[in-house]
Amino acid sequence: MADERSQHLYERIDEKTARLPWYVREYVDKKMRVMSPRSLLNYCHDYLIFFDWMIAEGFHQGDRTSVPLDCLEKLTPQSIENFLSYLQFRLQNDKFTMNRKLSSLKSLFNYLQNIAETSELKPYLTRNVMAKISFNKIKEDQETVAQKMAGKILWHDEYEAFRQFVASDYRETVKDNRKLLNFHTQNAERDTAIISLILGSGLRLSEVVGLDLHDVDFQKRMVRVVRKGNKEQYVFFSEQAELDLEDYLNVRAKKYRLPASNQALFVAASMGPKGTTRRLSARAIENLVKKYAIAFGKPSLSVHKLRHSFATRYQAENNDIPKLRRQLGHSSIQTTMIYTHLSNDELKRAVDHMDHT
Repeated sequence: MADERSQHLYERIDEKTARLPWYVREYVDKKMRVMSPRSLLNYCHDYLIFFDWMIAEGFHQGDRTSVPLDCLEKLTPQSIENFLSYLQFRLQNDKFTMNRKLSSLKSLFNYLQNIAETSELKPYLTRNVMAKISFNKIKEDQETVAQKMAGKILWHDEYEAFRQFVASDYRETVKDNRKLLNFHTQNAERDTAIISLILGSGLRLSEVVGLDLHDVDFQKRMVRVVRKGNKEQYVFFSEQAELDLEDYLNVRAKKYRLPASNQALFVAASMGPKGTTRRLSARAIENLVKKYAIAFGKPSLSVHKLRHSFATRYQAENNDIPKLRRQLGHSSIQTTMIYTHLSNDELKRAVDHMDHT
């Protein structure tokens, strides 16, 4: 399940590190044991942007892979501030994204100064400019973050309305487009099962992608997933998700012409000269959610917003943060606490009641 997805990520990491200096490849290799492949892939992407910027600014006359260590030692705090301005004003990165990229660079430079050693037992870098650079200050509290999220998720009757839209009502919006109509006919049960499972469990995108047939336990109504940190966990899903999964599994093998050896739960249509049916990718799931969200009239919806929708509904109906934390797989309860700020109906009623006393 997770092995297939991880292998694909590691292949992408190898492809990106091949375009980076040798000391970055060494750092990434060292981090593979302690970091998730998804995080490492993000780091590699950040490094490509940074070294491309260095070359564009004239810090090195050559290709990206040949940038020497002494180039990094010559960087000044003002140089890094210029890079951060480039991220903000040229690449339109927000403060959260800039902080993430700065964090990846700080980690690399720390390795080069304090961990890596030459054969003479000397550090790769004696001067670390990144140690002099501060993160962007972000003052938003959980209440602010929660209220920004509130307009981008599903509420109350919208849960079932969106599920029903994916299952059948979407056809009305594409009735004059034979290609889209046929595509929905082919994939309606699969897409409905995906949406229903996320709304009925709060699974992450990577967890949905990695599911195999044997990971679903209908008797206990649970799925086995590998969460962040490679932790295995069984996660409950709703009765509606169970029904939609069963509908999908009843047509899965026939519609997608699957051999018994294909154990991926969610699959894509046959592609390529050999007609090989593949596990549905993360990008494909993101795109199908986006397609339905736009047609539904709520374009801000995404896979992650569906996860937020589940969590908000769970907290409103159960008011049990510890159980919600486990269901979502959060390592810190503070992350889960944001959902207490999204369900303020009782507080609103109490304030309204003051006008009548």
